[in-house]
Amino acid sequence: MFACIYGQKIPDGTSLVDFAYGFSPLVEDTAVDTVVIDIEGCELLFGSAYELANEIANRATKSREASGLGCRVNVAVASNPDAAIQAARLFEGVTFISPGEELTCLGELPVEALCPELNPTSKVQRPKSNVQSPTPNKKTLDIGHWTLDQQTQEILETLKLWGVRTFRDFAALPTAGVSERLGQEGVKLQQLAAGKTERHLKLKQPAPVFANSIELEHPLAELEPLSFIFARLLNQLCASLNAYALATNELRVQMKLEDQTLHERKLNLPYPMHDHKVFLKLLLLDTEMHLPQAAVIAVSIACEPVKPRVLQNGLFIPLAPEPEKLELTLARLTKLIGPNKIGSPELVGTHRPGAFRVKRFVVNTAQGKKRDAGKTAPQRVWQPGPSGRLALPEFGFRVFRPRLGAMVQADKGYPTQISAWGGNRSVYGKVARLSGPWRTTGDWWRNDRWARDEWDVAVESRTRSSNLSGHTGPPLQVLYRIYRELRNGAWFIEGIYD
Repeated sequence: MFACIYGQKIPDGTSLVDFAYGFSPLVEDTAVDTVVIDIEGCELLFGSAYELANEIANRATKSREASGLGCRVNVAVASNPDAAIQAARLFEGVTFISPGEELTCLGELPVEALCPELNPTSKVQRPKSNVQSPTPNKKTLDIGHWTLDQQTQEILETLKLWGVRTFRDFAALPTAGVSERLGQEGVKLQQLAAGKTERHLKLKQPAPVFANSIELEHPLAELEPLSFIFARLLNQLCASLNAYALATNELRVQMKLEDQTLHERKLNLPYPMHDHKVFLKLLLLDTEMHLPQAAVIAVSIACEPVKPRVLQNGLFIPLAPEPEKLELTLARLTKLIGPNKIGSPELVGTHRPGAFRVKRFVVNTAQGKKRDAGKTAPQRVWQPGPSGRLALPEFGFRVFRPRLGAMVQADKGYPTQISAWGGNRSVYGKVARLSGPWRTTGDWWRNDRWARDEWDVAVESRTRSSNLSGHTGPPLQVLYRIYRELRNGAWFIEGIYD
């Protein structure tokens, strides 16, 4: 059984849907002034279906403070939602339609009532089997889930030409003939007039809330008992995410402390996850690094839902390690050596040589796909220069880490001979060509200020491999970048050009 609640003058600030939830958890928000509820099983609380309808009508007249609406409503009970909607919109007060008696109650209604905008002021006489009196329906609304469009109006005009005036007349027509002449839309309207439609309610789903909180009976000052609270809240949170096939890349944790202050933490994940075990380990590691200053008396955890990441592995590509394990490994390393030493290197906007910082590694696949869409891999083509010769390719530069200390012989301030030895490499030879110097200075107000002269030099080198290969031509020349510290006059080799 279904009950329809129809109210025309609902006060501002009240919700017909919230009022209907007080009688059944299964509610269809049909229109602004119409809701339908499934009352199957409600007899244990409110008695029979007719008693429930009267309870709805009586409670609606109460004030909002008394869980009412503060206005009169029409209530109709029927075995299908569409018959209840028709009766509630066209009859005042409480209407009860027994199963199989739909046409008895609705049979005298004019067919224009199927589309109220055609004849909104028509009045109907209620059959004697019902107690209430009819009222005209002055609102233009859809009936249930049927769409009353221009085609429906044309069908009703055709019925008028045929001499069909009431629901009973329309229901008496043969279904096969209606299907042949009016199509499937006509058959649907005939079922609606006969009160024989069958459908499920379009339930109003509440907006999902991805947040959980708990207030503790006793303050917790240790991490181990607090981990049980985290596990409980994260299990509920991940269950909600899995129910909607979602994941999250951000966790927001708020702990209320005994001294009435708030301890807030936010975990940014590199990609969407929904594994409560991974969340728990990450949260515990973060809490160990940022301990609350007092005992915890309340905990709340919320997340930002996003679509999960979908991956398709290649048939002949070996499986990569699970991303969850990588995130846990990074979290453990962050706890050991600090948050500013784990991540992806990023250049800093300064002229300081070799300056960079470490930022958290985040994969932004959306921008990469958008940027690469419709583009093909660039092809390197050597074009002839102004002189007609082919332009040389660009040089690559490999930085020596650590830098290589050198002994440089500088006649009249210009490098002429270089000697340097390191653990993995050695550089020595005569400077054949050079370019420079270029002086760079900066951050003079800091203790780690820098000031140096840089040179690009070509060093003649006769290596053992060239001697063994029988190389008898001019010495090989290797390009290096060297510099001299102005503070102490020390020379270093920064790298090599390839």
